[in-house]
Amino acid sequence: MSTETEPDIMEPTLWRRDGWTARVIKNEDDDGWAVEIRKKGLAEPALISPWVMGRDKKNPKPFDQPAFQTFVKTASEVLDRSARQRDAALKKQLDIAWGGKWFKITLEQIPDDDDPRAMLIATNEAGETVAKYQVAPGFKFTRDAANAWAQGGFQEPRSR
Repeated sequence: MSTETEPDIMEPTLWRRDGWTARVIKNEDDDGWAVEIRKKGLAEPALISPWVMGRDKKNPKPFDQPAFQTFVKTASEVLDRSARQRDAALKKQLDIAWGGKWFKITLEQIPDDDDPRAMLIATNEAGETVAKYQVAPGFKFTRDAANAWAQGGFQEPRSR
């Protein structure tokens, strides 16, 4: 799929297609070559990987469709894994039992340059929100803190 501003390119050392660009670059660490894979809209490359020399042992091997597809697939997996890790770092969950019922306690970090904060949320077994409060981004989220919050009736935590 191409756009008027970015037509598909299929050259020996540069391919652009479906929002992805693969470019053969000089490997700064040695005399070889590398491939830089970029996704449209991202400032940094999604992947930089070694690339093989051509038959003359001097110039890079030309790109082909299978190589491009493999690099795009690998770069997509790298971006997906990075997004999952980022999401996991921003959201922590614990399941606790209190008063004969199960609750899911969640701390969701809300990164913001001007107003970083976090939300502390309790949901019951039916998935209904029992309590939701804004807390400080450095809120200590431990099993003991979650249990104490439940024992206190899910009142607003003191640290904001």
